[in-house]
Amino acid sequence: MFKELDHHVIATNQLEDLELEIHAMNAANSIDIDQAEAILRVEVGSQVSNMSSKELKRDVLLFAKKNPKLFINLANDENVVLRNFAIRAVEANIIKLADDQRTFKWGSNDRKLMTVPFDENPYSAMAAWFKTDEGLEVYRSIEKRLS
Repeated sequence: MFKELDHHVIATNQLEDLELEIHAMNAANSIDIDQAEAILRVEVGSQVSNMSSKELKRDVLLFAKKNPKLFINLANDENVVLRNFAIRAVEANIIKLADDQRTFKWGSNDRKLMTVPFDENPYSAMAAWFKTDEGLEVYRSIEKRLS
């Protein structure tokens, strides 16, 4: 089987891809370091905690260039920053995630904060919980301790 090449369609598709890449790169260039850390944590994992701000900036630009669609989706996802916040709080031992990945507790007194719903990512659940009235109070308390 043969297929006729339509140069107009090819050029249109390539132009759309290039415009998306430019949009992602511009967005990556203008975001703050905290959001860059949050986005990269999705891609790289906990290694971002040991990266300098220059490394974070470089890697977020490379990520935006390599996968612009995913980058834009993550940059527009408000829960990415909240998930990163929860991860940082666990790394700082302000809160603890139980070994079974089902319960978050205070690091100081082991008082239960929340139970993770079945079959849900614990950090995504915590990000959603931070948006509740009770969660907002806990968020503010953790924020003061992380500062």
